[in-house]
Order: sequence, then C-alpha cells, then structure tokens
Amino acid sequence: MLDWLSDILAQHIPFFRLFDYLTFRAILSVLTALVLSLWMGPRLIARLQMLQIGQVVRNEGPESHFSKRGTPTMGGLMILTAITVTVLLWADLSNPYVWAVLFVTLGYGAIGFVDDYRKVVRKNTDGLIARWKYFWQSAIALVVAFALYAYGKDTAATQLVVPFFKDVMPQLGLFYVVFTYFVIVGTSNAVNLTDGLDGLAIMPTVMVASGFAFIAWATGNVNFAEYLHIPYIKDAGELVVVCAAIVGAGLGFLWFNTYPAQVFMGDVGSLALGGALGTIAVLVRQEFLLVIMGGVFVMETLSVILQVGSYKLRGQRIFRMAPIHHHYELKGWPEPRVIVRFWIITLMLVLIGLATLKVR
Repeated sequence: MLDWLSDILAQHIPFFRLFDYLTFRAILSVLTALVLSLWMGPRLIARLQMLQIGQVVRNEGPESHFSKRGTPTMGGLMILTAITVTVLLWADLSNPYVWAVLFVTLGYGAIGFVDDYRKVVRKNTDGLIARWKYFWQSAIALVVAFALYAYGKDTAATQLVVPFFKDVMPQLGLFYVVFTYFVIVGTSNAVNLTDGLDGLAIMPTVMVASGFAFIAWATGNVNFAEYLHIPYIKDAGELVVVCAAIVGAGLGFLWFNTYPAQVFMGDVGSLALGGALGTIAVLVRQEFLLVIMGGVFVMETLSVILQVGSYKLRGQRIFRMAPIHHHYELKGWPEPRVIVRFWIITLMLVLIGLATLKVR
C-alpha cells in the first residue's frame, strides 16, 4: 500500500524514490513487524490472562512441563497480525506471490485458531478433529497449488531445482501440484511438532526465513539467478519483504517466548508459519533447500514417525519420548540447553543450504 503511495509521491519528492529499492523496504519490513510485535505483546498477554486462555499440558508429558500449565497461549495472533500489517504496508500488492503466501498463512492460522480455541476455551483436549484439520490444510494447499500451476505453467516457476546439479531442472507438469501440496502441508505440520519448548520453533523459523529472503532476492534478480544457475522468477523478489516480515514478527514474539516463556504461539502460530515457509520454498523453487535449512523441523517429524512406526510394528519405542526434543529432556538436558543447541544446528544448516547455491 505504501509502496504504491511512494510511487505517486516520488514524482514530486525525490526522497520517496528510496521505496523503489527492495532492500530498503525489506529493512522497513523487519523493523515494522518487530515494533508491532513488541507493542502488541504485553497487551495480548494481559488479554489472554484475563480470558484465562492458558496452555494445556498433557499428563503423559515431561514433568518439567507441568509448571507451564496456564501460561497464555495463542500468541501466534501477535505474529500473524504483525506479518499481515507489515506486508500490506511495504509489499507490492500487485504481486501474486505475495497474496499466495498471505492466503496460506492466514488460512492455516485460522485452522490453528479453531484448534486452539477448542482446546483452551471449550476444554476439548483433542482440539479440532484430526481429519478435519488435515482436510482444511489440504484444501488450502491444493487451491494454492492449482493457482500457481495455472499462473506459471511450463515456465521456470514449475521446474524442479535439485541442489548440486545446475543442469537438472525438469518440468514437473501436473506433478507440481502434488509436490506443492506435500511441501506446504508437510512443512506446516513439521513446525507444529517442533513447537514444544520455549523459543524452540520460532528461532529456527526466523533463521530459515532469513535464508529464504536472500534466496528470493537472488531468484528475482536476473543477473544473480544466472550467476548462481538457479531459475529467474520475476515475481520472486517481492518475497524478500514477506520473509523480512516473518523475521521481524518472529524476533518480536521471541522477546516474550524466550525461556521461561510468558506466552506460547499455539497452533495458530506454528501451523501458519510452517505453511508460509513451505509456500515460499515452492515459489522460489527451492523445496530441497527447505529440507536442508529446516533440518530441525525434519528431524522432529521423523522422530515422531519412527517412534509411532516402531511401537506399532515391534511394540518398542526408539526414543524415550517423541518429538525428539522431549527425548533429550528426559535424558536430563535442561530445557535451555536443548533449545540453544537446536538453534545452533539450524544456523549451521541454513549456512550449508545457502552454500549449495554456489556448489553446482
């Protein structure tokens, strides 16, 4: 919105030409989302406490988590509001990729909101019935997948990019829809599974979004795309502003979510952020890099799959508890140690992922 206004003002006041620069708007995006989150935080926490919207902790969980009962949850509303307002202010709203990410983010946020509401307000510990949660996640992902396929059919926007191979970029055809569906739904649920400790999910999300901000900038720049041997996608550059908004909102939320947490994001935040990351990865054609950079999310998801599979097939558990962050808690690691070490792993994986752009 302000991007459009600045174009008009720039005709009369040269200063407003600054807003034509993507990097300048990205910096403003980070700062705007950060300030909004910091401003909203105390107000939202007080409101949630007044409404007695507190975290539900299962009895079978680690005993150290029992003290978290009643901590305000649904703090993801703060993140989604900051992201949405910031993107509407600083992004080019004529760009369809911006709307694709917002649609998935807000759609998955709505699913998470219903799930959280049923858990903490209606006192239904199971929340939204699993099949309905999966149904609506699937519906949103398929709508976006078909729309993106129709928009970018048989162009660089529907190619499969494989790390380390600069000449391996096959057209996916209709398989693009299937692939996009699994990336978006899978990433959403992976981030949701990771959100089990104070700050554990939000900081890796911030780091991965930062990595994708650089990738989106390079993908939307014809010279750098050619230099790195990645597809040039003209609409991808504007995703830098979206990624920056996620970074700013995430850091603002971390201010209140760091150990010991004053608020949890809930499913309204984790499902939405995961969906946003998955959609961005699809739009910049770097789904495999998402697997690398989001390795912590992958590890958490695999630990649950392996635990459930092993118990059903052999009657034995591989881990003391899944997701894997609980395994390390039960081994005696203090919660802050688990969190920070997972952050360090994510930082390393993001750097490795970025390095693969040149190793081709």
